[in-house]
Amino acid sequence: MKTAALIVAAGRGTRAATPQPKQYATLGAAPVLAHTLAVFLDHPRVDLVAAVIAEADRPLYDAAIGCGHAKLVGPERGGDTRQRSVLNGLRALKSHAPELVLIHDGVRPFVTPAIVDRVLDELQHAPAAIAAVPLADTLKRAGPGRRIEATLDRAGLWQAQPPQGFRFEAILAAHEAALAAGRDDLTDDAAIAEWAGIAVHLVQGGEANGKLTTAEDLALAAARAGGEAPDVRTGQGFDAHRFAPGDHVWLCGIRLGHTHALEGHSDADAALHALTDALLGAIGEADIGEHFADTDPRWKGAQSHLFLAHAGARVRARGGAVSNVDVTILCEAPRIAPHRDAMRARIAEILGIDVGRVAVKATTTEGLGFTGRREGIAALATATVALR
Repeated sequence: MKTAALIVAAGRGTRAATPQPKQYATLGAAPVLAHTLAVFLDHPRVDLVAAVIAEADRPLYDAAIGCGHAKLVGPERGGDTRQRSVLNGLRALKSHAPELVLIHDGVRPFVTPAIVDRVLDELQHAPAAIAAVPLADTLKRAGPGRRIEATLDRAGLWQAQPPQGFRFEAILAAHEAALAAGRDDLTDDAAIAEWAGIAVHLVQGGEANGKLTTAEDLALAAARAGGEAPDVRTGQGFDAHRFAPGDHVWLCGIRLGHTHALEGHSDADAALHALTDALLGAIGEADIGEHFADTDPRWKGAQSHLFLAHAGARVRARGGAVSNVDVTILCEAPRIAPHRDAMRARIAEILGIDVGRVAVKATTTEGLGFTGRREGIAALATATVALR
């Protein structure tokens, strides 16, 4: 589906106490708005991006965006309220005929591609979806003099975040109807959708996807953006298994029908074993055999996604994140290409990373060696992690 992202950046942000609106405050090497736009411009599932800005801010916008981007249209002129700014942006996007639209705030630069993916995934079967995080703090209701009157039950309560995703025509019609009805008190686009009778689903957002509102927020964001460089490390792994009688093999967590099985203590998924070793190697830990010995009956016939998930957890325990992984499978058969996307998606799911950070490739050895003689399958893997 053709997807547009509408970035709302027409506010004035007086609480931030900056000389210019906070969306143009410098964050690292670029303005806040440039960081926000980049997330959507770089996202492979977003086809076009437009910002809604205050007319007086056009020079600041031009300086922030520079030479532009092939996906970027506009900017569109904002209104006197956020609700009117969104409507102006939606009206302008109509000529581009998007089927889906993501509405996001220009001053939330730390939204991740994974959050965008979750909203878009939910939109495949839901009429609307927004990012949100469950409330973790105790809620109090205050009375006169800020005296606590009651402690509120937070069960089932979520804090809404953008991006908020909708069927384009439906949310445009809802905004138009709200304007006609004089409803200018609705606090976000999901509230407008709810008022119009559109069912809105929640997906997991992120604590870092917060709105930069105050000077303190900007200072913390600047420290995050311009802080100490991460410790980037790369590991590599290799594994091989011989064929045995059977009717399927496991590769990258996917079951493939085949004339033989792979022999091993676990499910013999050579690709996931190699990748597990690559991740463990990147953080300087012992190999998969030390963590999951083939003499341990607990791992007899075990699914190899357990091993890879363990390696990912070890990275996170070190305060790190997986930047990208790359797997090459060496075999004459079965054919890998028809299953490549499923393999990438499964690895991304196991590690909890965006599928765009996963590569899976396959090659033959031109009849040479044990793989060329169809005696088994081998796999090579590399992994890059960033440690704090």
